[in-house]
Amino acid sequence: MAETLSAAALAGGLSWASGIRLYMTLFVAGWFGRAGWIDLPPALEVLQSPWVMAVTGALLLVEFLADKVPGVDSAWDAVQTFIRVPAGAVLGAAALGEMGSEWTAIAALLGGTVAAGAHVTKAGSRALINTSPEPFSNWAASFTEDVGVLGGLWMAFFHPLVLFAFLIAFFLVALWLMPKLWRGLRWIFRKLST
Repeated sequence: MAETLSAAALAGGLSWASGIRLYMTLFVAGWFGRAGWIDLPPALEVLQSPWVMAVTGALLLVEFLADKVPGVDSAWDAVQTFIRVPAGAVLGAAALGEMGSEWTAIAALLGGTVAAGAHVTKAGSRALINTSPEPFSNWAASFTEDVGVLGGLWMAFFHPLVLFAFLIAFFLVALWLMPKLWRGLRWIFRKLST
């Protein structure tokens, strides 16, 4: 039971974190696995490869810098929509890959959904924050996301029950926030079209 809970937390945590900071998620999982701090499932052990860590580390640096520049961060998020959501599905499936094909399929569906929810919440919030003329709110949001992803991964690796409580709280806030984000984005589009 504890092993199943840990695998589910790993799937949920990696999927959620990939929706916000994909390359940080991949690099940190590989680093923790390589250091022996966590045992990655066989399908995710490739993240421990020095070559994979070099690529994810380089992409982490690009993502970190792009996310700190207002406007560039929204363009980055737009492109990443087509990468983060499928990656969340793959990570979710890989985390539960040894539990049977039906669980792998469920994990892929839920992983993609969790990644999409996290990504839409992040990208929508950042698009609204970018309407502010000063860069400080953007930087504060970006650094908060960095810390949040690291905290989410820490919970996924070491405190599964805390992660599940966090994910429930995150998605309740996201559901409350979605109508506000939608209204804000519609306002931005109307302003741009006039």
